[in-house]
Amino acid sequence: MPPECQLFGTLGCYLCEVAEAELMPLVEHGLLVELVDIADSHVMNDLYGLRIPVLRRTDTGAELDWPFDTRQVVCFLRDQVKS
Repeated sequence: MPPECQLFGTLGCYLCEVAEAELMPLVEHGLLVELVDIADSHVMNDLYGLRIPVLRRTDTGAELDWPFDTRQVVCFLRDQVKS
């Protein structure tokens, strides 16, 4: 079972929309992804404002910065499980 993840982004962010599209095939195969709008928090905006979209594993806290593709996400999820 793949770990749960969060995708940090914000409304109107084109790259965030592209990242969501990259993740959709994995979501269709069981990956759980929570979309987190960084505009809701000053702290989140400070941490991620210049980096979004960012994919974060909730189990390890490991982060994968954009740009990424589906293959890189799969490797990110597998590599972290082996650690």
